[in-house]
Amino acid sequence: MENTQEASSPPILAEVAAAPKLHRFLEAVSKVEGSDLHLKADAVPRIRKGGKLMQTNSPPLKNVEIEAMVREILTPEQWASYQERGSLDIAHALTLSERFRVNIFRQRGATSLVARRINPTIPTYSQINLPPVLERIAENHQGMIILAGITGSGKSTTIAAMLEQINQRRSCHIVTIEDPIEYLYVDKKAYINQREIGLDVDTFESALRYLMREDPDVILIGEMRDRHTFQAAVQAAETGHLVCTTIHASSAAGAITRILELFPPDMHTNIRQALAANMKAIVFQKLVPAIKPGVDRVPVVEVMLASPSVRKYILEERENELTQVIRSERGTGMIDFNDMLVDLVQQEMIASKEAYAASPNADELRMRMKGIKTSGG
Repeated sequence: MENTQEASSPPILAEVAAAPKLHRFLEAVSKVEGSDLHLKADAVPRIRKGGKLMQTNSPPLKNVEIEAMVREILTPEQWASYQERGSLDIAHALTLSERFRVNIFRQRGATSLVARRINPTIPTYSQINLPPVLERIAENHQGMIILAGITGSGKSTTIAAMLEQINQRRSCHIVTIEDPIEYLYVDKKAYINQREIGLDVDTFESALRYLMREDPDVILIGEMRDRHTFQAAVQAAETGHLVCTTIHASSAAGAITRILELFPPDMHTNIRQALAANMKAIVFQKLVPAIKPGVDRVPVVEVMLASPSVRKYILEERENELTQVIRSERGTGMIDFNDMLVDLVQQEMIASKEAYAASPNADELRMRMKGIKTSGG
């Protein structure tokens, strides 16, 4: 994009200055194929494209202007909720196909907004450069599949690809509980109901309380945020359902630690037993800037499958050794994070410097990269 750069870039949003309404900004994000819109009081609006924030040429927006734009897209109840809590998540449709996940939050007494553009079509694994083992994981009919990673790591897109695979292949009932709904599914072989927190049901707890009465086969719980969410996921998995969910963690093994942190120590033995019995896979994911033309960022994943060794280590409180298990069982479909970084560098998908920056163990990666001819490094 010739007319964009970081912070001091030339303008990319000339049409916005005359009419500073939210839809004009969202249209600009779509037009330049950006991923996010950032609005903050007394600051120039910015658009993220290819992982980098680009300045627009709109003048700085006043807080009153941002709040007016926000109120245009909120119901009175949503505005009241934001006023009370200081933050709000919603999904907002610009058109039938162009949708955004919007977070509105208060900072330093003023209103800020970040809108994440949602891909209008659900991509396949190959389209987003995900390894084939994800397809095998989605073939499970029972148990828990956990996607781990930080915010903005592509977890929702990966789960969407898995659910779409099920939608195309299985005659089943899929129920999603999301805050907010991101991808919209069209019934194929599957029959899909999507429930949004704050719109269709008040809270995650309320949605989960009645979940089993809805006769689901496959369940998406948008985020594992507390012990009630995890307990509901385990209960559903134990009664023969497939449960997909996400958690904020920095590795597959770290997801185990994060789940345990939701509970007091005297419950950890039971939680370990529940994980060992019901977990089918934990997939940790991170997006890394790409160097391949036409690709902005590529997902790098660590895949931990529920092998006998993995279950044993979870029960024995040895999750700090799970990375070694993943490496020793590569032939079963497990993927070591550094393995995938090496592969992507060899394929000239990412630069070696980006691989080192993303690696959890850069020294180990550097040893393995010796002798590999790389580009962009």
